[in-house]
Amino acid sequence: MQEQDNQKPVIDSDTVNTDPSVATETANLDKAESAVVTQEVPAETVAIDKAPEPVVVEAVAAEPEIERESMEFDVIIVGGGPAGLSAAIRLRQLAIAAGNDEFMVCVVEKGSEFGAHTLSGAVIEPRALNELIPDWKEKGAPLNVPATEDRFYYLNSATRSTKVPDSLIPGPMHNNGNYIVSLGNVVRWLAVQAEELEVMMFPGFPADDILYNDDGSVRGVLTGDMGVAANGEAKPSFEPGYELLAKYTIFAEGSRGHLGKRLISRFDLDKDSDPQHYGIGLKELWDVAPEKHEQGVVMHGLGWPLTETGSTGGWWLYFDENNQVSFGLVADLSYHNPYMSPFDEMQRLKTHPVIKNVLEGGKRISYGARALTKGGLNSLPKFTFPGGVLVGDDAGFLNPAKIKGTHTSMKSGMLAAEAIFEALQADRQHDEVVAYTTMYKESWLYQDNYESRNFSPAIHRMGLFMGGAFTFIEHNLLKGKMPITLHDSMPDYDQLERANHAFQPTYLKPDGKLVFDKLSSVFISNTNHAEDQPVHLKLTDPTVPVSINLPLYAEPARLYCPAGVYEIVKDAEGAKFVINAQNCVHCKTCDIKDPSQNITWVTPEGGGGPNYPNM
Repeated sequence: MQEQDNQKPVIDSDTVNTDPSVATETANLDKAESAVVTQEVPAETVAIDKAPEPVVVEAVAAEPEIERESMEFDVIIVGGGPAGLSAAIRLRQLAIAAGNDEFMVCVVEKGSEFGAHTLSGAVIEPRALNELIPDWKEKGAPLNVPATEDRFYYLNSATRSTKVPDSLIPGPMHNNGNYIVSLGNVVRWLAVQAEELEVMMFPGFPADDILYNDDGSVRGVLTGDMGVAANGEAKPSFEPGYELLAKYTIFAEGSRGHLGKRLISRFDLDKDSDPQHYGIGLKELWDVAPEKHEQGVVMHGLGWPLTETGSTGGWWLYFDENNQVSFGLVADLSYHNPYMSPFDEMQRLKTHPVIKNVLEGGKRISYGARALTKGGLNSLPKFTFPGGVLVGDDAGFLNPAKIKGTHTSMKSGMLAAEAIFEALQADRQHDEVVAYTTMYKESWLYQDNYESRNFSPAIHRMGLFMGGAFTFIEHNLLKGKMPITLHDSMPDYDQLERANHAFQPTYLKPDGKLVFDKLSSVFISNTNHAEDQPVHLKLTDPTVPVSINLPLYAEPARLYCPAGVYEIVKDAEGAKFVINAQNCVHCKTCDIKDPSQNITWVTPEGGGGPNYPNM
């Protein structure tokens, strides 16, 4: 096995908590604990002025004495979402056209099946799909509902709203020619296309670590061990992970990929970029009464309730086929208020008449959440390094002004495939495929990103109204050719204000009809992890949640997590930080937003996590 990346601190070393009890504690902090729910907390209880710089926690492979099988491929793709599958399909298309039927492409996917972890609104722009599979309609791609009408609302309060005229909606938000879809079903269909092209597909096999050559170039990945107990010991069912080796490796893990994060740090890929910015997207799928359903209608909105906490983001209602409606909220993770709970904001949003009138009397059938990478062009890191590339949300190609990332992810995967195939045709391997960058800058994808480069920083820096006005001028009047470029240099994790200065919103109690709690929501996401396994949410310092985050920020993990993973509990010994890893829906929000950058998300045992149907 090749030498592993040894940046410090590393998982399972003395710097990271691996206590199977999954609870951390400090001395009695009754006063701080009571503040988590009802009281303001004096910031002076801990002498710290700002969050520390983020620490990249590097996972290490299992003990080297374990005998492992190796498999070699031309290209390995880590992640079976739109970007990864598009890359796989394009590679095999090129190989077949060149008469190289032996060209081997492998896709590893951590979900139990392709599409199991895929969650999006979604309205997709078919531009990349038209290029990748021109006859997708004849092949039965599940794009069955064209967008027929856009409606945009500003919610002034809990009861009032203003419908925005079409002429005032920023150009990128119009959806003529787009389709309302279940992105999970699109991914399942793409997986079938890849299989028909003889791509080797491995669902349920998370890439746990990166393998390197002696010269530091990426050589492949190590899949996770199966059958490891919570205490780190091998169970009778133990099966060691595989060494998957390739001439080039494409990382397509989605937003805040745990390997992509480490590659960005190791190769300093973001040294010339603004900090990356993220949102958390929460989605519910509803069956609604036929008389309330308007197939093809696309609704978006801003304003209440996020404005009560000074937060930004927006909501959607998409009317899909079969009387189903996709409802969701995206909350920017640059928010300031530590008491803001994205999940609870979504729940009370449903009580607004604009939303309630559609959903009331219907049945909620699924729920999920995930982070999205939304910094845009200014936050895009360098995405090539020796032996590999980043594609899709692992890099951050999403167009935030369009609120769309599927077409950009697919195109990035296709460009990477073309650049890598060209390198392999020249008998190269394990070097840096700089042609990928060149192809990107010459493609419509770069233009798509460039025209929307100011959207996120405008909203973050100017606020909802001024930022929205800036966006309207840039896109509707100047057609994306604004002569200035805005920047947003403060990372999301460093945005929280102190708890003793923050407004505490009042959230609704669940009624089981419109408003639900986190645990019943996780239940319908079909989330499951084997209980007797190491916790995949690693704490660099197990004392930080109670000693720093609790008194300064009322420990926001218990609120920003959309699945009830994190809790502060109190007993006779004081306050404790408890991790309920079984609930995790793999959204990565904790890895992004933790103000101390103390939580690192890594892959659990293969097949664990949500199993989203039709999402």
